[in-house]
Amino acid sequence: MKATDESATESASESALDSAAKAPSRYRIEALAKGLDVLRLFDETVTSLKLREICDRTGIPMPTAFRVVATLEEGGFLERLPDGSIRPGVAVLMLGSAALRGSSLVQLSEQPLRRLSEETGETVNLGVLVGDQVLYLARLRNSDLVTANIQVGSTLPAAYTSMGKLLLAYLSDAELAATLANHDFGADAGPNAARSLDELRERLAAIREQGYALQDQEVAAGLRSVSVPVFGRDPKPVAAINIAVASSRHDLDSLRGPLLERIRATADRISQLLRAT
Repeated sequence: MKATDESATESASESALDSAAKAPSRYRIEALAKGLDVLRLFDETVTSLKLREICDRTGIPMPTAFRVVATLEEGGFLERLPDGSIRPGVAVLMLGSAALRGSSLVQLSEQPLRRLSEETGETVNLGVLVGDQVLYLARLRNSDLVTANIQVGSTLPAAYTSMGKLLLAYLSDAELAATLANHDFGADAGPNAARSLDELRERLAAIREQGYALQDQEVAAGLRSVSVPVFGRDPKPVAAINIAVASSRHDLDSLRGPLLERIRATADRISQLLRAT
């Protein structure tokens, strides 16, 4: 009987602790919590949602969800697409980039990238895939202004960039379709950009086979780049690095030759550092 009483007491104590752990803090701001719940809905597979879907997934009533989304939209944390869908805005990407700049990925990449930039005399970038965009985490720029007005925290459409295409190539068909569901293949692209998802799929298949990606005036006229993956301990790349050049100085053979050899060596070095951490 005594053992039963002790067991009941222990169970009651554990239940009380669980309840205390689950109880909201007295400092909790419910409106802020709801906003964070909305932002947490988005990830690599969920890149946009309708307002009704946000309500269904969070349990937030429609009028409240409308106000939360409107507030986040005003601050740039969400943006509304022409079809009424809602997706993360640039402010979210900027917050993410600030966190990532302090990550081991950026810190371990700094010296190898700097060495690559000095050896080639060209602009060198490190980027990750965020939805259908490439987010630039590091950029060592040469004096050639034709290599585009991009800085750390900038984003470009993944479908047009060498780093973006490289990272998209590692997605499954379903992941690729979901990631690019709202991408407009007819907008803001260079003369050689893919004009449909099917055309892009063909390019991604070649990238998977060769292990690197080229960008030949797909972002904008006059720009070329070559990109390779950076790996941690997982089979999918954690990031990509590229060398960006002016088309007037380097043809595609140059990108496939000496520059590709150098950037592969740099990516291997960064991958080794990541696996050792």
